[in-house]
Amino acid sequence: MKSATWRTVFDFAAKKQEILQFEREMLLPGFWDKRERARDISERLSALKDEVAIWDKMLESMKSLKELVGSPEGKDLEKEIIEQYEAIVKIFDNEKRRAFLSGKYDKGDAVISIFAGAGGDDAEDWARILLEMYERCAARRGWEERMIHRHESENKGIKNVTFEVDGKYAYGYLKGEAGVHRLVRVSPFSAKKLRHTSFALVEVMPKFVEKEDVEMRDEDLEISFARSSGPGGQNVNKRETAVYARHIPTGFYVHVDSERSQAQNKEKALELLRAKLYQKQKESRIKEKEAVRGEGVEAEWGHQIRSYVFHPYKLVKDHRTEVETRNVDKVLGGELDEFINAELQLIHPVK
Repeated sequence: MKSATWRTVFDFAAKKQEILQFEREMLLPGFWDKRERARDISERLSALKDEVAIWDKMLESMKSLKELVGSPEGKDLEKEIIEQYEAIVKIFDNEKRRAFLSGKYDKGDAVISIFAGAGGDDAEDWARILLEMYERCAARRGWEERMIHRHESENKGIKNVTFEVDGKYAYGYLKGEAGVHRLVRVSPFSAKKLRHTSFALVEVMPKFVEKEDVEMRDEDLEISFARSSGPGGQNVNKRETAVYARHIPTGFYVHVDSERSQAQNKEKALELLRAKLYQKQKESRIKEKEAVRGEGVEAEWGHQIRSYVFHPYKLVKDHRTEVETRNVDKVLGGELDEFINAELQLIHPVK
């Protein structure tokens, strides 16, 4: 609590003042005429109120606990007092980490893309397993998941998939999942039951990126249309509603077929391209800082951030934080908090 950085990130009085300012602005005539700004302020106000309410409740709990400790009954309730204190500390550490998620888009929704890499059928099956892992993770946190595009293989694996995760702090929490994920197991596709290593790439982007944050010129875009397709590539729509959009200078491309109309899919595709470019700019700035400090890391396909070993033993290990667990089923069931919190701790240590 003595950290100057910490006081800057969570200034209780300043946040309460900000709430009052937003509430006054919402009462002004014509506030709702500008829908986009009105929506942004409403969402920001709601998030601020939730944030302040948690800290108000926590401070009140500490006050009550302090009174209990100093009361005549305190000596007889030692176990209960310890349990209450530990519960408050757990909430405090969690909210402190969350307060450090102060990036422009950290509190917003996320878009996740998963691409099967080296490993053939196993890699495509691995991409499917990762998709299900993140779907379970979203469900555990009460986030909503919505498919944008899913390209299945004939073996029901995933060649590539893109989906939205809507919920508070979805991008802030999940952005550390971006990178190469490595799987080691006995291949179910091998008649000889040989051990196989396969890879999948996970991309995590903010769902909405403001236009002023990324320069995306019309002449740099290539747009084409096709019929929406299902598993195995068969067409499921007689009209060309699916949209392919490519950013020519970078080679980035997206495929969207989740909406009913071509116009809606095109709008979504451009939003995704803008998010990809934003993420690229962000990563470039980080690499420049690492290069200055001599900490550059090769961003090669095989440079995994996490390994999942099913055979000859069971282990999930994050290579950035060194956090590991032998409970593979728990991780694949969407319980990623241990890894996510360790990644946040690595970036913003709790002091």
